[in-house]
Amino acid sequence: MTIELNAVLRDDMGKGASRRLRHAGKIPAIVYGAGKDPVAMTLEQKDVQYVLSDEAFYSQILSLNVGGKKQDVLLRDLQHHPYKQDIMHIDFMRFDATHVVHVHVPLHFMNEEVAPGVKTEGGAVNHVIMEVEVECLPKDIPTFIEVDLSQMHLNDILHLSDLKLPAGVEVLALKQGEEHDTAVVSIHVRRGAASTEETGEAEAEGGAEG
Repeated sequence: MTIELNAVLRDDMGKGASRRLRHAGKIPAIVYGAGKDPVAMTLEQKDVQYVLSDEAFYSQILSLNVGGKKQDVLLRDLQHHPYKQDIMHIDFMRFDATHVVHVHVPLHFMNEEVAPGVKTEGGAVNHVIMEVEVECLPKDIPTFIEVDLSQMHLNDILHLSDLKLPAGVEVLALKQGEEHDTAVVSIHVRRGAASTEETGEAEAEGGAEG
């Protein structure tokens, strides 16, 4: 389901005007791109807070209703208040459906509890990154990318090149060369615990001394 946000065109600009809008429970915003002029607007703080917990808000196509006219946009920037939950400003970007876009897509880590490295080898999962920047047409933007850990053993590492991507989707970093094939997730020895090999060596040394 597409997330829809209602906005109102804004004509009062400046820091003072923005401050008054925020005090009234509104968020200054702008939409730009696709060869059209930027348009300033405001959104209701409560409406935006309602969708913040939906991960689709950050990467999927959004329907922005501005003055009764709907347009498809992507979220480009979200400015948070330094210590409150309030959103201070939002940037949206229009796009051309025939041109690729760059978006950050969340990773969903699957089968951690049954991974041999965790279940039988006493390891712990280390999530190195929680999202990945991809390049694709707007229609191909995935809601998330699954990372299957079911075959991972102790000291195994999955890299960007190991991700199983939907058709038409590419990891942006990998287009820049193999040196950018960074780690995504690993299984390592739990902190404070010795590996099986180390434990075996210690037992062998102890037996020899005895």
